[in-house]
Amino acid sequence: MREVLRARNVKLPGAERPRRLRANPALRALVRETRLDPGQLIAPLFVVSGRRRRDEIPSLKGHARISPDLALAEAHRLAELGVGGILLFGIPDSKDVRGEAAADESGPVPETLRLLKAEKLPLALAADVCLCEYTTHGHCGVLEGDRIDNDATLPLLAEAAVAYAESGADVVAPSAMMDGQVAALRSGLDSAGFDGTAIVAYASKHASVFYGPFREAAGSTPSFGDRKSYQMDPANGREALHELELDAQEGADILMVKPAITSLDLLARARDRFNLPLAAYQVSGEAAMIEAAAERGWIDRRGAILESLTAIRRAGADVVVSYFAADVAKWHNEAR
Repeated sequence: MREVLRARNVKLPGAERPRRLRANPALRALVRETRLDPGQLIAPLFVVSGRRRRDEIPSLKGHARISPDLALAEAHRLAELGVGGILLFGIPDSKDVRGEAAADESGPVPETLRLLKAEKLPLALAADVCLCEYTTHGHCGVLEGDRIDNDATLPLLAEAAVAYAESGADVVAPSAMMDGQVAALRSGLDSAGFDGTAIVAYASKHASVFYGPFREAAGSTPSFGDRKSYQMDPANGREALHELELDAQEGADILMVKPAITSLDLLARARDRFNLPLAAYQVSGEAAMIEAAAERGWIDRRGAILESLTAIRRAGADVVVSYFAADVAKWHNEAR
């Protein structure tokens, strides 16, 4: 049979040889459709009060809860690498049942924002807006019995957003998944004179198992139950698009999909449907999986990071929040 096939000397039509443009690195780079630019990446930072304080996060290799002075030093490093922005999460010294400390002007997020704003670094300064890090019960809103009171939560989220805007945030990012949260923030910001502060809406946010390391980092694991009554069922795609539509109507400037690895289909569908910039969050569990597999020699760390982030960009994300932002920026600069 081999001799017969060879004798036929089968030839493909001249136009059907896509491999021509894969022959060497220069050609592959020339026709590359999707590129990673550090300026499109946002690095998450976990901030706590104090000075010279650094508490390593075991499940997030290379990341720590850091005080504002160390956050400032890290921001300088990220800016020098060309990373586009940072996203701040605060862990307070004390918590209460309502999460009032989220809007505390002396809290770690406002303090860090003031330091960063004074430095005038070429970074977009974003602050997460949620109550889970600030409540004794770890849920993202005010409790009424064992139920989350959506509407009672909205004013607290708006107050926190205004506190962050006053401290220098360019962007506030509501992640509580309360109905109407974007409208509440937009109204609160505008009334306080911060109509120029942008909102990144965690619009499509599933109740995912991939948030585990983040909850350790932020100390936000619910003390009872789960978040499935307000975060979305991962099985629902049409609902995700509906949530995106609602947040766009309420005034979101950027729409976010989270977690990225299980939402590539939603990113692609959202890209076809919305003209707003799209963001995706490569969440803590995604980072932890790559780190764990790389440590065991099962995958190439750099290759896995770049391939996963390229897939997120290819699916339609304009902005990516990633724990690997600094790594990618460093590799990008080395290759120039």
